[in-house]
Amino acid sequence: QAQFVESGGGLVRAGGSLRLSCVGSAITLRSIGWYRQAPGKQREWIATIYLTTAPRYADPVRGRFTISRDNAKNTVYLQMDSLKPEDTAVYYCNLYTAPGPWGQGTQVTVSS
Repeated sequence: QAQFVESGGGLVRAGGSLRLSCVGSAITLRSIGWYRQAPGKQREWIATIYLTTAPRYADPVRGRFTISRDNAKNTVYLQMDSLKPEDTAVYYCNLYTAPGPWGQGTQVTVSS
């Protein structure tokens, strides 16, 4: 089963930026999604990077977040700009189709 390790979270003020990293053995072979789960809410999908077609984003993050891939490093990134307090959540990466076991995620906290 594919496994992923997320990192790069932290505490940032509104309007700031963070770059999250996702390392995993399946990175170069599959479409990879970023997801997040805010306190008291269900996990939601926010972005996907495909092997050949353009990335897709959920409405709340489109225009502010950018997903990218570095195959040489088996890493997918999520560049997050213009962060808002409502972006506060634990962020996860996983296969976009048929997600496997979830990792521990990385906490992002945006203060107002």
